[in-house]
Amino acid sequence: MFPVFSADNFHQLCNLLAEKDDDLAFILEQYGYPPFWSRPNNFESLVHIILEQQVSLASALAALNKLKAKIGEITPTKFLELSTDELRACYFSRQKTIYVRDLAEKLVSGRLDLLLLERFSDIEIRAQLKEVKGIGDWTVDIYLIFILHHTDVFPTGDLAAVNALKSLKRLPKETAKEDLLMRILHWKPYRTIGLMMLWHYYLEKRKPLKRRNNF
Repeated sequence: MFPVFSADNFHQLCNLLAEKDDDLAFILEQYGYPPFWSRPNNFESLVHIILEQQVSLASALAALNKLKAKIGEITPTKFLELSTDELRACYFSRQKTIYVRDLAEKLVSGRLDLLLLERFSDIEIRAQLKEVKGIGDWTVDIYLIFILHHTDVFPTGDLAAVNALKSLKRLPKETAKEDLLMRILHWKPYRTIGLMMLWHYYLEKRKPLKRRNNF
């Protein structure tokens, strides 16, 4: 097994990182603990992540819900029964249709087994998932974070995380990704936890002031 975190130790790990980093301590003091974001290790969850590529979270969720309304339980077999026109009506773009069909075909054929991935290292998981059309490093990172709960992942391709880190650390906008990773070396081996704290900070800052203060 590889290092993972759970709802049971999540707050403890947040506290540990806050002791190492004053800026993360500020997040806890100002906004409290981040939610324990988690999704089950199944086809639907991976479809959801693919839908989230380069679109708003709301748009991705709308497509997922439309698909669910169409076929009920979202399984590879049911997905492959849908025509391109039916998927277009569920807000699937041509590219997303290609990507999810390839994922479904690999799962049905047994060339990919999501439950088996739980036994593998980050490197092995990345290699297997990137065999699927349309799955790149960002999608794998989100899978490792939300679904497998591996402890030491930081997706430099995630704009919200990168911008939140620059804001929190008061860094120039042009700061290179390599330099950002150097700034959080002391978060290892719990960079995923720090990432969740950053997302929490990013989302809370975007809320209107009245909502944040519960007025």
